[in-house]
Amino acid sequence: MGYEGDLNAETPSFDRFARESVNFDQAVSGCSVCCPARASLVTGQYPLTNGVYINDVPLRPSAPTLGEVFRTAGYRTAYVGKWHLYGSPDGRWERREDFIPSEFRFGFDYWKAAEATHDYNRSFYYDNNDPEKRYWEGYDAFAQTEDACRFIQENAGQSEPYFMMLSWGPPHFPLHTAPERYRAMFRDRPISLRLNVPDELAGAATADLRGYYSHMAALDDCFARVLDVVEASGQVEDTVVVFTSDHGDMMESQGLSHKMVPWEESIRVPFLLRYPRIHGTAGTRCGAPLNSPDIMPTLLGICGLPIPGSVQGSDFGTALWRGNVRNLPESAFLNNVVPAQVRQYGFAEYRGVRTRSHTYVRSITGPWLLYDNTNDPYQKQNLCGRADLASLQEQLEEELRRWLDLLDDDFLPADEYLRRDGLSHYVELETPISYQRSPWADWESTLPTPDGPPDVRSSLKELFAAPEAAAVVETVLPGLREHLVVAFAGRGFSLSMLHQYGPVRPGFPQISDMQFAELERRLAQPSKQQTK
Repeated sequence: MGYEGDLNAETPSFDRFARESVNFDQAVSGCSVCCPARASLVTGQYPLTNGVYINDVPLRPSAPTLGEVFRTAGYRTAYVGKWHLYGSPDGRWERREDFIPSEFRFGFDYWKAAEATHDYNRSFYYDNNDPEKRYWEGYDAFAQTEDACRFIQENAGQSEPYFMMLSWGPPHFPLHTAPERYRAMFRDRPISLRLNVPDELAGAATADLRGYYSHMAALDDCFARVLDVVEASGQVEDTVVVFTSDHGDMMESQGLSHKMVPWEESIRVPFLLRYPRIHGTAGTRCGAPLNSPDIMPTLLGICGLPIPGSVQGSDFGTALWRGNVRNLPESAFLNNVVPAQVRQYGFAEYRGVRTRSHTYVRSITGPWLLYDNTNDPYQKQNLCGRADLASLQEQLEEELRRWLDLLDDDFLPADEYLRRDGLSHYVELETPISYQRSPWADWESTLPTPDGPPDVRSSLKELFAAPEAAAVVETVLPGLREHLVVAFAGRGFSLSMLHQYGPVRPGFPQISDMQFAELERRLAQPSKQQTK
């Protein structure tokens, strides 16, 4: 964001808002992937407690949620945009386009939302209790913003207060789908890359960031529209406005493309809170690490509402209100309970802590990462295991153990949680395992890499890189390769996953059972010959 010094970003509205807000400049998404972050936001709980630690697991809360608490307190509640908490219990994204019944909206009465879509120019939604699929006009963030603004205008000055969440989909892949006037802003301009992007990935990073910043510029205009409506409502002094995100993205930093990993680009998120009646509009910073489960108690605290005993997050709102920040957490808890898509990088399950100055992460295989974020903001020097820093590492290890005890987290192997919760069938858990090494040679993958030639469970990228295997695919499924390389090869898919997703997901290739059996048989033949 521009207000944090990103010279690429065109975000004047967010920048102005930051100057009027409390900027939680160490905010993180401790489980940096969509569904777990959102589940933590609406429950105030960590993933192992609310049960959503991989994508598309249905949230089944056992205690009052954020929307329910506000509704019970007399607020009119509204949700507009992406939801992604209804889940797909078959584990194949099969409910991402389904109508979401009212009992799965968790306290939100006004409803213009959909489970999940990444087609931002033909984006569907459901209007309250009408089960007929509708479509936002044009770029969905614009239409969603206008709908949210109408809700604000209609509720301003009413006797009952309101609580509204506006959830935009972008910036998110596909990255080059913002309206043309925003893409044109970045088409030819130089892009300054982070210093931890390897030289060989500079081209890919630049291309992706052009699209990413285009979406951000569009959202900046959306946010300006929201602020204008709030300011015109006559209630700006008493309206709490928060801007945040569910996760970041690596964008080739550390040689990685996506999220769900413990490096800064993935876990750090914006969190700006403006409440003029209490904080004024001069703008301040709070350096305590705020995490996704802290959002619910913070919002309830700043509104003077009761916080359910089920909430595990901390109330930053009351602490700021009373000017007492000494009791706020000294660290944020990082966790990847089950490695799903991160298997494409060969990363095992991990737990960690992010303090104001350091990041420490322990894989289930042992201590893995330690960074001094003050002196090494791009995290190019992994200090884990250094004898001269043994005392520091032990302090951070103790902080991690404190979190594990506090959350009753036994840090068990992923399979134990999956069996316990009946989630072992999720297709995403079959993401192919690949090997990844730090560009700076100071860390490597923590999962064992499968031996042998590629097969139906190997990554498409690996499969197509092997001439014999690629020839088999072309013979059984002529023309498939060209489609897959563009759409899926860089995202950790395999033929096995495409075979399972295809029948329930529009746009996925249809691989019949007979074709899949033939692929499995023929791809296994070279390995048999090698063993003779």
